[in-house]
Amino acid sequence: MPAAIRLATAAELPALQDIERAAGEPFRALGMAAIADDEPPALDVLARFQDAGRAWVATDEEHRPVAYLMAEVVDGAAHIEQVSVHPQAARRGVGRALIDHLAAHACAEGLAALTLTTFAEVPWNAPYYSRLGFHVVDGPGLTPGLREILRAEAAHGLDRWPRVCMRRRL
Repeated sequence: MPAAIRLATAAELPALQDIERAAGEPFRALGMAAIADDEPPALDVLARFQDAGRAWVATDEEHRPVAYLMAEVVDGAAHIEQVSVHPQAARRGVGRALIDHLAAHACAEGLAALTLTTFAEVPWNAPYYSRLGFHVVDGPGLTPGLREILRAEAAHGLDRWPRVCMRRRL
């Protein structure tokens, strides 16, 4: 478990990029080098989430970020734009703790669900989120906002591998 979960600071944004790069490396072993090589979100993108109070970090005992989560509101749900855990902090409940923190925040805002898009066949993606209570949403269950996110991801080339939208009711 992380020592703390709190809002990210502007000074930590470069560290979030480092976490993203490290978290991408395991994709290489699955034949997804393009994902491993993809650049992390730019500092101005991270700053937009941080300025809006929608970027959280999980920290270690020295208060250094080891994981982060960015979210936005999409069609009445808290949409997880990105959640990344440094491999050195993986398999310790850090990602789950960040998602649960977002769930509590979303409930306080009166939102009905969490949503995300992810790779269907990557073990630490859709199968992991299923264990956390997320369910695949498709067809008529896709909201306009989720459809737009899928279109943007396809334009970025992420649809080279099977992707799904998932939802967890709050």
